[in-house]
Amino acid sequence: MSADLRSRYLGLALRNPIVAAASPLTGSLDVLQRLQDAGVAAVVLPSLFEEQIEHEQMATHNLMLSGAELSPEARGFFPEMQNYNTGPEHYLKLIAQAKRSLSVPVIASLNGYTPGGWTQIAKQFEQAGADAIELNVYFLAADPNDNSAAVEQRYLDLVAAVSSMVSVPVAVKVSPYFSAMANMAARLAAAGAAGLVLFNRFLQPDILLDELEVAPRLLLSTSDELRLALRWIAILRGRVAASLAATGGAHTAEDVLKLLLAGADCVMLASSLLRQGPAHVGTLVRGVERWLNEREYASVEQMKGSLSQQACPDPAAFERNNYMKALTSYTGESV
Repeated sequence: MSADLRSRYLGLALRNPIVAAASPLTGSLDVLQRLQDAGVAAVVLPSLFEEQIEHEQMATHNLMLSGAELSPEARGFFPEMQNYNTGPEHYLKLIAQAKRSLSVPVIASLNGYTPGGWTQIAKQFEQAGADAIELNVYFLAADPNDNSAAVEQRYLDLVAAVSSMVSVPVAVKVSPYFSAMANMAARLAAAGAAGLVLFNRFLQPDILLDELEVAPRLLLSTSDELRLALRWIAILRGRVAASLAATGGAHTAEDVLKLLLAGADCVMLASSLLRQGPAHVGTLVRGVERWLNEREYASVEQMKGSLSQQACPDPAAFERNNYMKALTSYTGESV
């Protein structure tokens, strides 16, 4: 009998633990269908950004004010802003079309970093049919006046604001740069996060020497990068009341298996799909299934988290002990 590949994430039933992360691929209905056909268990749509929402709200506001000064009656003619649908229609349409076309869960993504009225669009995501919402908090604390407590509170306020507006589960894609990550994870769950996506991959700018300009530069991930998420998922498994999703660095079936053993409920793919296309999902699903069958696991649920910090024979391997062993055991031509 073949192993049962089903998993659960955010309370959603997944046919396997492989999810298409937010990327340019998931913005096309045709590619979404190809991903589903290849075996993906859920899809996260590309992010709608706070700046996009606020830009459209301001454009609508300016349009309503135009001409209002010509007549005192004009102000009463226009609807109040909070009752006016200023959400980007293209994105809401994509959610609705994806829900009609796909049988797997559709997760909408909202990207922002400041509290404000833009978070109300989460309700429109739900009304359009999203099964869950991923709140992508992309914030670099570059102001010397921002202290760690204020930065953490900004995250918590955003999570509380979005989760209070919807009945569907909200996952939070977070940065790895908190000084007390385990504590922050627990506080995010308490603020309303049903899941944590570990981790947000901050894209670093580059300097163009010929042009003397600072320019954005996107480098796709490699398998070496998955160990950051692997460590923290293993530490958090069983300690926070939230689903755990791994993202960043999963390219092979072996990568997926490692993250599942650490305790991930699902593994999200972006770079590997951008490199190899939607059909790569099938390769990964078959690789995971083959490994489980060879080792006589009955299911993904049975093996999930079996090498988390709570379950593994050497819990210290995920903390300082790992650092000391890595340094003392290194060998190379110069050592």
